[in-house]
Amino acid sequence: MQRAKCIEAIYPELHDKLVVTNMGACAQELYNLGHRDNFFYLQHAMGLASSIGLGLAQSLPQVKVVVLDGDGSVLMNLGTLATMARYRPANLIHIIFDNGSLLSTGGFPSHTAEGITDLAAVARGAGIPHVDSVSTPYDFMEAAADAFERNALSVIVAKVEAVGPDHYGMHFQLPENAFLFKRWIAEHIRKAS
Repeated sequence: MQRAKCIEAIYPELHDKLVVTNMGACAQELYNLGHRDNFFYLQHAMGLASSIGLGLAQSLPQVKVVVLDGDGSVLMNLGTLATMARYRPANLIHIIFDNGSLLSTGGFPSHTAEGITDLAAVARGAGIPHVDSVSTPYDFMEAAADAFERNALSVIVAKVEAVGPDHYGMHFQLPENAFLFKRWIAEHIRKAS
C-alpha cells in the first residue's frame, strides 16, 4: 500500500477539516494533490505534527482535525499519544503512515522496520479509545471513513511502502503557510462559532 494513494483517497474529505502534516514526503504528497489553505505542512519540526494537531483540536472543538504523520515522527514524540489519551479530543484523527523508514531524512530504518515496535499497540497502551492497524487500501478506507464519522479520538496506523515523491518543493515557505492557515481558521471556523 502506498501512502500517496491513501492520501489521495481521503483528499476529498479534507476540504472542511484542519489538516496538519509532518515534514517531508507526507507533506509533499498532500501538496501535490492541490494545496488548500486549511492544510498546514509542519516543515523543519519533525515529531511535532501530533502536538500541533492536539492543540488545534483542544482549542477548536467544533472542527475535525486530521494529522497526517509518519512512524519516525511519532517515535520522536511518543508522549503525545499519552497526552492525546488523557484529554481525548473527540474531533482529532491521527493517521500514522508507518513505512518502517526515516524516508525524509535519509531512508534509515525506524524502530518499526522489523516489527520491533508496534505503534498501534503503543497507542492502545497509551489509552487511545479507537485504534486501527491497517495494511490494505480497503481497510484503510474503512478505518478512515469510520474515524471521519465517529465523534471520538481515533488513531489509524497504516502500514505503507517506503517510497516517497519524485520531487520536493512548495511554492511558499512556512511563514506564508502559517498565515494562510490562520486566516482560513479565522474566516471559516471562528465566524461560525
